Amino acid sequence: MIEESTDFSNGLSVYNKTDKREKFVKFAERRTINAIKSIRSIAKLGNPGAYRYDKSDVAKIVKVLEDEIEVLKNRLDTNKSSGGISFKL
Repeated sequence: MIEESTDFSNGLSVYNKTDKREKFVKFAERRTINAIKSIRSIAKLGNPGAYRYDKSDVAKIVKVLEDEIEVLKNRLDTNKSSGGISFKL
């Protein structure tokens, strides 16, 4: 629900805080579900009958995902920008 209130000190229309909360929840839920689906898709690579990999490959994948979780935590705590995306096995 979008609610507007008027700030008479400067004449601007300001969206209510509940609208920002609703947008956050909507996007956070959708993006978290997409991230989980992507992680599960990566997990499907664990089929040794279909793929050949070693422990170092697994360690690299897990490390880069853990690093991105740390970036996520820091970003949500401090509102800093994240860097680019790079990954190679």
